[in-house]
Amino acid sequence: MTTPKRVSEEKVDQAVIDNRAPSVARLFIDRVAATPDSEAFRYPDGEDGWTSVTWEQTGERVRLLAAGLIALGVETEDRVALASSTRYEWVLGDLAVMCAGAATTTVYPTTHAEDVAFIVSDSGSRVVLAEDDSQVKKLLAHRGDLPEVKKVVVVDGQGDGDWVIGLDDLAELGRGLLSDDSGAVMDRIHSLGPDHLATLIYTSGTTGKPKGVRLPHSAWTYEAAAIDALHMLTADDLQYLWLPLSHVFGKVLLTLPLQIGFPTAVDGRVDKIVENLAVVRPTFMGAAPRIFEKAHARVEHMMEEEGGVKKKIFDWAVGVGRSVSEAKQAGRSPGLLDNLQHALADRLVFSTIRERFGGRLRFFISGSAALNPDVGEWFDAVGIPVLEGYGLTETSAATFVNRPYANRLGTVGWPVPGTEVKIAEDGEVLVRGPGVMTGYHNRPDATAESLTEDGWFHTGDIGNVDEDGYLRITDRKKDMFKTSQGKYVAPSALAATFKGICPYASELVAYGEGKPYCVALVGLDSESITEWAGRNGLGDASFEEIARHEKTRELISGYIDELNLQLNRWEQVKKFSIIDRELSVEAGDLTPSMKLRRRVVVDSFATDLTRLYEE
Repeated sequence: MTTPKRVSEEKVDQAVIDNRAPSVARLFIDRVAATPDSEAFRYPDGEDGWTSVTWEQTGERVRLLAAGLIALGVETEDRVALASSTRYEWVLGDLAVMCAGAATTTVYPTTHAEDVAFIVSDSGSRVVLAEDDSQVKKLLAHRGDLPEVKKVVVVDGQGDGDWVIGLDDLAELGRGLLSDDSGAVMDRIHSLGPDHLATLIYTSGTTGKPKGVRLPHSAWTYEAAAIDALHMLTADDLQYLWLPLSHVFGKVLLTLPLQIGFPTAVDGRVDKIVENLAVVRPTFMGAAPRIFEKAHARVEHMMEEEGGVKKKIFDWAVGVGRSVSEAKQAGRSPGLLDNLQHALADRLVFSTIRERFGGRLRFFISGSAALNPDVGEWFDAVGIPVLEGYGLTETSAATFVNRPYANRLGTVGWPVPGTEVKIAEDGEVLVRGPGVMTGYHNRPDATAESLTEDGWFHTGDIGNVDEDGYLRITDRKKDMFKTSQGKYVAPSALAATFKGICPYASELVAYGEGKPYCVALVGLDSESITEWAGRNGLGDASFEEIARHEKTRELISGYIDELNLQLNRWEQVKKFSIIDRELSVEAGDLTPSMKLRRRVVVDSFATDLTRLYEE
C-alpha cells in the first residue's frame, strides 16, 4: 500500500507520538505537574456564571475520588460504570477511574433501565457513578441483576447510607485511605501500562444488544499524541465541549487537553450551545453535523426575515465567500478583485456572524455523520472552517481528520499519523493502527468478524481515497440498497444533500430496496418549521398538525424537486411522507450523538413507506 504524496509530505512531530505517556492516568498527572496553575476546566455555575478550576485543583479532587474507589475495593482493570450527562463531574469521575487503575464503562443517561442493567452486568462493573436519582432508580429497579455492583455513587443526591452514597462520601473514603497510605493512588498509576484496559464503550446499535468495545490506555494516549504531533492545537486554545462524554467523539476530545494543556469549558446542554459560544468564546468545538445544519439554517432564516437591502448584501457576501472558498479548494489563489470584495464582505457580514459564535473560533470539527458539503462551504465562506473527520468507537474516534491547512470539503481528510487505510474489493474501508480496539467484550465471535488476525478492522463503511490521500465516505455498507433496476443507492449521501438544501428538515430517510423507485420519509426540524408555520397562518397548530398540513407538504415538495435535480434518475425521490412527530433520542430514532438509527425509523414507519408504493 502506497502513501499518497501530499500525506507523505505532511510535517509530523514523530517524537511526540513515540514518547507518549504509558497511560491516560500518567498523562493526567504529568499535565497537573507541568501546568498546575493553568486553567483546566470551567463549568456552569447557576444560570449565567462559570466556575474555573486549575489543573492542580482538578488533580486534588481526582486524587481523593480515585482513592475512594480503591477504598471500595476497586482493583486494576475493574470496571466502574459512569451514567451521566456531560458535566464537570463526569470528567472528574472518568479521571478518577483512570487513576485508580480501573476502566470506565460509559452509559448514556438516556439509556433505558433494562439496557443500563445489561451494560453494567455484562461489563462486570463493580461501582456505578450515577448523575442523579433518575439514574439511581434504573439501577435499583434491577438490583437483583447486579450482584457485582458494590456501591452506587450519586453526584446530585445524598444516597441511602447503604448501597447508594454521595460523591462527597466517596471523597471522604479516599481521604481516609490516603491518611493511612498516602501513595495508594500513585502506586496504581505507576503500575499501569499501555495494554491495560482503560475504557469499555457500548455501541448504540440499531438491532440486538449493544457490544462493549475494549479500548486500552494506548489507544487514547496515541490519539492525543497523534493530534498533538500535527500542531493543530496549542495550549493557547480554548475548547467548548458539549458532546456526550459517553460517546467516543466526546471522550477523545476530553483526552486532548491532557496532552496539550488547553482549558475546556464543559456543558452538555444542547439548547445552550449557541448562547454559550458567545459567552465562552472558544477557539474550537466538536459537534455532529446537525448542529452546523441548524446554525446555518438559523442565520439564513434571519436574513430571509430581514429582507430588503440587508438580504441583498448578505447574499452578495456569501456569494463572494463561496467563490473564494471554491478557489482555495481547487488549489488556486483568489484574484485581486476577489480578495478586495472578500475583505469588504468580511467587514459588512462575516465578522458579525462570527461574533454570534464568540468571535474567536479557528475551526469546528464535525464527526458522527456526513456533513453536507454545501453547509461546509458556507461556514468556510464566513471564515469558520468545519474540519470533517471520521472514526468509530472501535477506532477510538479520530481515525481521519481534515487539517486546518489542508481542508477538502466533502471528505473526512487524511489518516491520523500512524493509522493505515485500505479499500477492500467491495469498497469497504479497512483501518489498522494503535487506535483500533483490542476486541469486543465477551464477544470473541463478533471480534473475529470485524478484526483480522493482522490487525485490519472492517469499518462497515463504503468509501474511496483520492490521489491526494483524502478519504471520502459514501455510505454505510449495510444501509446501501439496490432498487429492482439493479442500481445501488446511498441513503446517507441523499440525506446530507437534502439537509443542506432544506432548512426545515432534520432528516431524510430514503428507501427503495428491491423497489422500482425511491421514496423517502422526511423528518422536520421543530424550531425552523414552527417559525415558518407562524409566518404562514399556522401559528396555533401543533407539530403534528403542521406536519400533516397541505401547505407544509407543498413547501417540502419544492425542496424534494430541488434535490432530484442533483441526483441520478434511479436515486430520485418519486414520493415522500412527512413524519408527524419529532425524531428524537428518547424515542429511539437517534443515537445519543444524534446519529440516525435508520433501521429503527424504517421499521417504525413501515406502514407509511408501504403506502407510498400503493398510492
